[in-house]
Amino acid sequence: MFFLSPAAASSRRCRRVDNQFITASAEETIERGRDLAKSLAPPVMVLLSGELGSGKTTLAKGIVAGLGAACEEDVTSPTFTLVHVYHNHCKVFHVDLYRVEQFRDLETLGILIIEWSEQFPLRSDWPALCVHLEHLEGDRRRIRVSRREPASSQSLLTR
Repeated sequence: MFFLSPAAASSRRCRRVDNQFITASAEETIERGRDLAKSLAPPVMVLLSGELGSGKTTLAKGIVAGLGAACEEDVTSPTFTLVHVYHNHCKVFHVDLYRVEQFRDLETLGILIIEWSEQFPLRSDWPALCVHLEHLEGDRRRIRVSRREPASSQSLLTR
């Protein structure tokens, strides 16, 4: 896993890294989200993409729970409310851009988990964890994880 300082991540592009997972159940997808949460420190955007039903909200359940912001049972899709806010010791904004027509300044928040992130170009100097989910068959999902390429080689990148 990795951490990036805000100053180290001025590039908008996400670069493929060698993190790909196949999950065989919702429980495994949630667990993988918990694992991803261990690499996150604010400010950061988690950009989730994938077709309808690919597991974006399920993965978000694990990320939010892994950050200690809420129990996984309390995490639901923000499709109709657009934003759900979870907080305990860490504030997390779970955003769904599926129905949004105009992107506003969400970057002033903290940790953003954005579903349907491909709907809008996001310009930010924040580090970003890009996650693409693909529904394979039944309950199986392919999860590809990439990150923004740092602007300099002096990032706080750790694995």
